[in-house]
Amino acid sequence: MSHSTATPATRDLLLDLYRAATAAAAPGPALEGRLRRLTSEPGRRLWILALGKAALPMASTAVEVLQSQPDRLSGGLIVAPEGSASPHHRLTLCVGDHPEPGVRSLAAATALADTAARIAAEDEVWVLLSGGTTSLIGAPEAGLTPADLRGLYTLLLGSGLDITAMNQVRKRFSRWGGGKLALALHPALVRVYIVSDVIGDDLASIGSGPCVPDPTSAADIHGLLEGAGLWAKVPEAARRMILSMESGETAETPKPGDRAFARVTLELVASNRLALEAAAKRAAELGLAPEIVKVPLAGEAVAAGASVADNLLNNCVRLPIPQPTKRRLCRIWGGETTVSLGDQPPGLGGRSQELALAAARTLAGAGVTLLAAGTDGRDGPTDAAGAIVDGTTWNAIFAAGRDPEHDLTRHDAYPALASVRALVKPGLTGTNVMDIVIGICGNDQG
Repeated sequence: MSHSTATPATRDLLLDLYRAATAAAAPGPALEGRLRRLTSEPGRRLWILALGKAALPMASTAVEVLQSQPDRLSGGLIVAPEGSASPHHRLTLCVGDHPEPGVRSLAAATALADTAARIAAEDEVWVLLSGGTTSLIGAPEAGLTPADLRGLYTLLLGSGLDITAMNQVRKRFSRWGGGKLALALHPALVRVYIVSDVIGDDLASIGSGPCVPDPTSAADIHGLLEGAGLWAKVPEAARRMILSMESGETAETPKPGDRAFARVTLELVASNRLALEAAAKRAAELGLAPEIVKVPLAGEAVAAGASVADNLLNNCVRLPIPQPTKRRLCRIWGGETTVSLGDQPPGLGGRSQELALAAARTLAGAGVTLLAAGTDGRDGPTDAAGAIVDGTTWNAIFAAGRDPEHDLTRHDAYPALASVRALVKPGLTGTNVMDIVIGICGNDQG
């Protein structure tokens, strides 16, 4: 196997910036500050529902805050993407499936129903919500089978729709999305603390908005699916459900003004913007000249990779570095791209790996290095968060015996990047605020 194409110093520099970004988006510290400021009625029973990729660190923070009130916590549930010990004996830990729901997600959804049924009207609930919740507690609405739901999720994940559009559809057919958890907890006092994994921090989209009113109608969803060419591909039972809601035969999801939200408060704890600002601050500390690009990453990963690389070439190579600083320019993007798989069986990879490989094609021969990675530490169904590429990566993949153009066409970025040790594997970070892309101009000196 070939050595990593990026120089060790620049690779280490980019990894340092990535760690700064993910640490800033860690939900623990921000959540702790909010929880410690709370004033609660003495004797009110408390429940914790921690759901999503950041469920364990958020739940652990809540337990630490409650150490001075050891008898207050009555119970609760943690649903996370991987197993570990629960931070409290009264909090049950379930592992759900991600990025597509499976049997563990069904069990987690049932456990959530069992826990919600034990919560009384006079109780208080802390819902600690982060990205990944949609799949981790993915269970079908009545009238759909688990196979129907899995088929729908698979269809949407390969459709090219952005996360907001996907979640507008998915919440319709899931047991807990679109305000249905708030409905089940009503009339308890519900405080929701949220780590955002969507562009614009739309609270109705994060985790499919289990405690947020659903602003869309069934007719909106019908139109969205028709416009994306997916209506005929959606499971028949799901089409029947939408048509039944459109005709008024079946109840809509809870809307703004519904009684279910009368005692629900929502607070954003961490977001992509926090991660970008932290990366920029760290870059300045290390002597770089950082710039955060205001336009978020979106659209197809391949197109985004080419666009980002072209932007870097324009700023790093085709235009002189501004005088008199002579500091290496560092451009930082945040957001989330999509991958349209088409009808061919896909290879192995994720959107950040695909973006990086596409960028490597455009950067070939240039003195620019780029990191593209998911802040959660996992990109698609792989053990990598993304990759670091530079002007040598594309040709190095050829030299390693692979055809990167073919790999890009087949959505097989993982083995292509692995062949030159370009993958970034930090492990799960405990947060999830979309993706980050960082480009650095020039060589290691300066």
